[in-house]
Amino acid sequence: MIRVEQFRDRTVLVFGLARTGIAVARALEAGGAKAVAWDDGAQSRAEAQAAGLFLADPATLDWAQLAALVLSPGVPLTHPAPHPLVLAARAAGVPVIGDVELFAGSPARGAAPLVGITGTNGKSTTTALIGHLVATSGSEVAIGGNLGRAVLDLEPVPASGAYVIELSSFQIDLTSTLAPDVAVLLNITPDHLDRHGNMVGYAAVKERLFANQHAGQTAIIGVEDSWCQAIADRVEAGPQRLLRLSTEGPVECGVYVLDGMLFDAIDGPPEKIVDLRTFSRLPGRHNWQNAAAAYAAARALGIGRAAILDGLASFPGLAHRMELVAEIDGVRFINDSKATNADAAAKALAAYPAIWWIAGGKAKAGGIESLVDFFPAIRRAYLIGDAAPAFAHTLAGRVACAEVGDLAHAVAAAFADARRVPGDKPVVLLSPACASFDQFKDYEQRGDTFRALAAALGEGSA
Repeated sequence: MIRVEQFRDRTVLVFGLARTGIAVARALEAGGAKAVAWDDGAQSRAEAQAAGLFLADPATLDWAQLAALVLSPGVPLTHPAPHPLVLAARAAGVPVIGDVELFAGSPARGAAPLVGITGTNGKSTTTALIGHLVATSGSEVAIGGNLGRAVLDLEPVPASGAYVIELSSFQIDLTSTLAPDVAVLLNITPDHLDRHGNMVGYAAVKERLFANQHAGQTAIIGVEDSWCQAIADRVEAGPQRLLRLSTEGPVECGVYVLDGMLFDAIDGPPEKIVDLRTFSRLPGRHNWQNAAAAYAAARALGIGRAAILDGLASFPGLAHRMELVAEIDGVRFINDSKATNADAAAKALAAYPAIWWIAGGKAKAGGIESLVDFFPAIRRAYLIGDAAPAFAHTLAGRVACAEVGDLAHAVAAAFADARRVPGDKPVVLLSPACASFDQFKDYEQRGDTFRALAAALGEGSA
């Protein structure tokens, strides 16, 4: 656990009691603060009380006695409207911050370098890959944030190690002093617009990852979309070092990929490093960007090329990201549950020639119209959840589809259809292009359910 000592002997309100909020309360108490916890949900309050946290309804508190409001990333800060507690805190002059801001000011932050990774897509794989490269180079590493363990639930690492932290836009929005030694922005495409108002607001939050960097620190920015290109141009005028990334063509002072070949142009003329197509756990162009970002971050941390290549070769991949979970009667089952928007689903749809596609859930803005170029690879679509009628409308006349209701029916129907054409390298692909919250707790539960359903089919055909 990270000890948060900057609020010693003061009272802090912690609102939102999922894994992040519970970790915050414990870290504050370990550092000598009084943490008062609350959540709008009765079940969350009961679980927090059972975990030993002190609960009090904010309506009973004297805001003049509060040093800060620590907000869960899931609670609206600005859009579609600030949560009432945010308005109350602002009226009382109480700072509204998040767990990453507490980490940034904690003694545990110390001298160990911090790598912060954000982007609309690919940040989880890139975070895991950078952490893997640090670990396989022989250094101690703590990996968390928006991926895996909450940042304040991590164990402190020595100066010779590193923190590798995935950062969502919600988390960045709740920071003001964070200054990563290596800050990575992969891409920006439409997402979370309900929480940031529009693309301008969303991109502005992402750009704040670089706002506090200083000389000696490194910014790594993918330049394959206009939003990131503009951010890179502005960051280039700052005190930190800028490395650009691309899988679309050469860049100066950065890392790029051409036809799968990784080139290093960080310190001079470009050098061929490795053919990324040899790494089976990093399939597709989107993973080439992830690998390029991880390579650049590892170089910025001082890891040698040989150690980086060894780490790339041994990376096991990440659950719920184009994860092969079963192969039954020649049909491969691919779990891409992390694809919670159309842009993420596009990466998987581009990777396979014959797809029986399971999609749907709680739709994001824009639906799946942007995926039309990938429709020829889809043999049939099986639509689930709230988005099913809208997706069926988009697919009508273009792709055969069925509204099947839930994941269990989708998996069974897709397998029954796909196994009839084993010579076509069939893939049953769960890549929903949707959030999971209409039928599942999160994308991980959705992916785990898909894995279990595929395993049950395998047992039945054995």
